[in-house]
Parts: sequence; C-alpha cells; structure tokens
Amino acid sequence: MNVIELLLFLLPVYIANASPVMLGGGMSLDFNRCFSDGRRIFGDGKTVRGFAGGVLSGIVAGGIITFLFPLSFFSSVQTQFLAATFMSFGTLVGDATGSFIKRRMNVDSGKPFFLDIILFLVVALLFSLPVTSSMAYTTDKLAFYFALTIILHPLTNLLANRAGLKKVPW
Repeated sequence: MNVIELLLFLLPVYIANASPVMLGGGMSLDFNRCFSDGRRIFGDGKTVRGFAGGVLSGIVAGGIITFLFPLSFFSSVQTQFLAATFMSFGTLVGDATGSFIKRRMNVDSGKPFFLDIILFLVVALLFSLPVTSSMAYTTDKLAFYFALTIILHPLTNLLANRAGLKKVPW
C-alpha cells in the first residue's frame, strides 16, 4: 500500500471539507428555510459561499495533484480529475447531509456529532465510484481512509479553533 498515493487521493476531500471554514459566510445554504418538522434544513453553519468555495477548492487541489502526480487508481488524468471533482462535490454534499440529520435529531448547529467525522468521506468516496478503479476501495485502503480521517478531523478542527478560524474545537 502506497501511503503517499492514498494521501494524494484523499487530499481533495480534506481540502474541500476544510475550505468552508475560511471561505464561508453569507447566505445560508437553506436560505433560512425550515423543513416540515419546523427546524432549519441545514442551519446557519452551512452557507452557499462555503459550499461553493469548498467544492472549488477541492477541484483546484485535485487539478494540481492530477497534473503533478497521476495516481494508479485512474485510467487517465481526465478520470483522475473527474474523480477529484466528484469527490469534492460529494464532500460538501456529505457535510450538508450530516447537518440535515443533526437538525432532524435536534442537535444544535455547531455541536459535536459523530457523523461529522466520517459522513463527508463516505459520500465523497461514493461519488467517486463511477470513475475510480476498485483498487482504491480494498478493505485495507478503506480502513486507512477512515482511520486517518478519524484522527485528522478532530485534530484539524482543534487547530482551526486555536487559530481563530472556528468558534468551537470540533
């Protein structure tokens, strides 16, 4: 297992997930609307600018990685870039889905929630399935992705909080 290749494969996901902290703000993704249960769809923490900025940041990172480091999981650089694009979009969809679920479970925006740690990764990987070789999804590689994410996600959130980029350390 080539750990560097696995990290490069995941980097667009991690960049897409982290970017809204710096690029977000403005209009909420749910346009302040409520779901049928009377609760906000996503909450104030999910914004249009953060969603778009996260997706675009992941795509840019994926483009740079594709240009500099063609990965063995892909048949061509075009499919590698397409996968990075799908993964970046999937990351933000997964993050928003987690917020939607939190609201339905009556967990306040900004409060820690177990799905925050992995749902963005699950959806990103699912979105990349159509264009990524099955070599990227072996049991050992999936275990690596989830273990790394479970370690890095809380650590990067704590660092962002200490740097004043996030209000809470989770």
